[in-house]
Amino acid sequence: MIMVGLISIPLAYLIGSIPSGLLVVKLITGKDVRDIESGRTGGTNAMRAAGPLAGLFTAILDISKGAAAIWVGQSLFSSPEWVVAINGLLAILGHNYSAFLIEKDADGKLHFRGGAGGATTLGVAIGLWLNSWIVILPIAFLVYLFIGYASITTISIALSTMGIFTVKAINGVMPWVYAFLGAAAVVTVSIALKPNLKRLKEGTERRVQLLARIFHPKNFK
Repeated sequence: MIMVGLISIPLAYLIGSIPSGLLVVKLITGKDVRDIESGRTGGTNAMRAAGPLAGLFTAILDISKGAAAIWVGQSLFSSPEWVVAINGLLAILGHNYSAFLIEKDADGKLHFRGGAGGATTLGVAIGLWLNSWIVILPIAFLVYLFIGYASITTISIALSTMGIFTVKAINGVMPWVYAFLGAAAVVTVSIALKPNLKRLKEGTERRVQLLARIFHPKNFK
């Protein structure tokens, strides 16, 4: 059974690697989302490239990838819990470092393109516990509204995921390996957002325009 379950691991990575934002933006505008703003393929950059609906569709697809990776392990292959956790992490890694978006840089070195992993992390959490979105989304919304940085909002999703499954593990409801998955998601998302975190430290990271209008209305007269 363990050997059968292990088959789900590469499938989870490939599911996570599907570049939803690239496909959505290409379908709507014909543009390559990698050439716009941050160059990431997640919902935030898809929204910048093709509008709110493109961002929403991308986010839904990315959430679905995370949930599907968990389903593949749990239902299709009846994998052990630790394999299911690996599936979740690999779905996030696949989103951030897509097998379908391998490119060469100026030095000829191969590197992977992708997103930051927030929506896929949410999907993984939903796959493990359906009601997790009731906790994660309100927290993410409040962070987005009052702190005003998309990067911090993305990290908050991973932190909330870690928090949920840590509490459940403490209460004996779910295995600790899911809490460790949450911690790994925090690290993975933070690494993907390293340039944003650097700009935050330097004070040059872009805030949500809504908050800019509220706190600096003179700039929008």
